[in-house]
Amino acid sequence: MRVYYKATYTYKIYRSLESEFRNFVSTLGEIVAYGIEFLRGLRDFPTTFTEIMNQSSRFAISSLPITLSIVGMTSIIVAMQVAGEMVKQGGGNYVGMLISILMVREEAVIMSGFAIISMIGSSLASEIATMKVTEQIDAISVLHVNPVHYLFTPRVVAGTIMMPIVVVIASAVGILGGAIASNIVSGLSYKAFFDSVWFGLNMHDLNVCIMKSVAFGFVITLISCSCGMAARDGAKGVGIATTKAVVWSFVAIVILDLIFAAAFFY
Repeated sequence: MRVYYKATYTYKIYRSLESEFRNFVSTLGEIVAYGIEFLRGLRDFPTTFTEIMNQSSRFAISSLPITLSIVGMTSIIVAMQVAGEMVKQGGGNYVGMLISILMVREEAVIMSGFAIISMIGSSLASEIATMKVTEQIDAISVLHVNPVHYLFTPRVVAGTIMMPIVVVIASAVGILGGAIASNIVSGLSYKAFFDSVWFGLNMHDLNVCIMKSVAFGFVITLISCSCGMAARDGAKGVGIATTKAVVWSFVAIVILDLIFAAAFFY
């Protein structure tokens, strides 16, 4: 009877869900464990200023073109959809405020996070995963160097520092793109647009944007490095680790965004 039961779709679905749940708990535990180990290593700060600058250049400068392109195009699309209708309804004085609040609170940081996950997060995961499966990390351990401290510190610190800078630049580009699109689509003057931005934005929005971007930078780099460190089984394991890093980073920043929205804007 047990043989027939194991052949049913119900049992197969149950086993699949159980496997996914075990994998979820295992991955979450690994990320938390590596995060704690990384924080312990910060007391000695086992890296150099040069290495942090190298990782910062990789994190910010390399990803900046695609990030600004995504945020700028998103702002232009939103402005094209909104500006014309709002001007027709007599709400032209609120277009700049709407676009700027959308950019600063949500779009700039979320889109920047997605772009950086796709470019930098996947790169970090595949790099460390390759080191793991080719036993380079074992060689580091043989030299009595903690691989988590050695590899995580410059990458996570650089990501945490540079993410707010990327988001601030992306927000400015998004607002500028919205102004240009609004002027072209509805004829709204730049003065009216930026006056609305000036009266609509406040320091609370900017402060939350900075805090959110710091959290995003930390989480993206930590998850990417952790998934890479947990890789196994050769080239296949590198692919699995990279995919897991991207998926987990996407989910993590969406959950963090929900938490920030509920905490500061609800």
